[in-house]
Amino acid sequence: MANLYMYQYCTFVSSSPNLSVTEKISVQSLKTKLIIRGYIGMGVPLVQQYRVGKYIIGKKLRGIEKYPLVLMLEPLFRCNLACSGCGKIDYPKEILDKRLSFDECMQAIDECGAPIVSIAGGEPLIHKEMAHIVNGFIKRKKFVYLCTNAILLKKHIDMYEPSPYLTFSIHLDGNKERHDASVCLDGVFEKCISVIKIAHKKGFRVTINCTLFQGESAREVAEFLDMAMELGIEGVTISPGYSYERAPKQDVFLKNKESKQLFRNIFKLNTHKTWRFNQSSLYLDFLAGNQTYQCTPWGNPTRNVFGWQKPCYLLVGEGYAPTFSALIQETAWENYGSGKNPKCANCMVHCGYEATAVNDTFKHPLKALGVFLKGPKTNGEMAPELPVLYNDDEISKPKLIVNNEMPDNSGKNKQVA
Repeated sequence: MANLYMYQYCTFVSSSPNLSVTEKISVQSLKTKLIIRGYIGMGVPLVQQYRVGKYIIGKKLRGIEKYPLVLMLEPLFRCNLACSGCGKIDYPKEILDKRLSFDECMQAIDECGAPIVSIAGGEPLIHKEMAHIVNGFIKRKKFVYLCTNAILLKKHIDMYEPSPYLTFSIHLDGNKERHDASVCLDGVFEKCISVIKIAHKKGFRVTINCTLFQGESAREVAEFLDMAMELGIEGVTISPGYSYERAPKQDVFLKNKESKQLFRNIFKLNTHKTWRFNQSSLYLDFLAGNQTYQCTPWGNPTRNVFGWQKPCYLLVGEGYAPTFSALIQETAWENYGSGKNPKCANCMVHCGYEATAVNDTFKHPLKALGVFLKGPKTNGEMAPELPVLYNDDEISKPKLIVNNEMPDNSGKNKQVA
């Protein structure tokens, strides 16, 4: 989406009284190119482009470094599937039965102020108050991405109304064989395709959330993306899977270098430039190994039944903060990220790196435009990796914390599942 925000940035820059005539002409020329080449004509509604762009520019003008783009809300961990690569549902029954209330969900967005909410889980549609929660966010003019495996969507879809503020984000990890194997249940792929068509016909915004694992071929993924475009969806969110330490299967996750090569091979096959992604050009370029990025974990803060999860959506054993403010102020951010922590070693997931790509887009709009127009580079040397600053033996495997107490890194006085 950073591509869309660039237009807002150009509009903001062009209004500056300090620009020379030549600079103003250059900025206006860039805006024109963005329009002509469809840079702002993608599926995301103009109201979302405008509000999110305005939000980011406002933060930058005020000099605020750590601000959220997307609230990752996990109102429950209970799910109706047991996917092989999931690290979110390995909890005892008393935890799986917990729910965030409507008031707690509204408090979370009011605390952090992010313009976008991604509701995950677990399976959100199991939550009996979900429609009420979604409507609460929409009344606050927040853009809601309701992430679902789609099994219950046909049953519940009439509880929702089409809105530019609501998107159903359907979990679909590839073609029929690949996806059904990923979710460990036959027939789910067909249900997803059916409900995508129903939602699209009813006028809902629909996206696909696709995670890539071991054994995928570029050709297979390309055929899946072609199929997804034919469904008429708004776009695809794609990334390599994160190797959750408590996932049932550990041999399904991609390593860093093979992820980058896979994405290069995939992008090579997009010869007609027909694929639509709900991600920035620079993040896609990062996936192809062409950008050296550190993650921005506070860009997608996570609120779940335990509190505000430190430091990000993916790490589940690092403790919780009671408020968003405490999360920002008390988390030892310097201890996390590529090269800083072995648990972050192979992570390239959008919830950590999309915010980095957005910031890079605002800093280097011409670079981002070049990648948008040409696509990610698919040959030549890859960008250098960040230096590794840790010893694998120094950090023990985390346990699953089920309360907010985490006084130190020694593991004392923690309650674990």
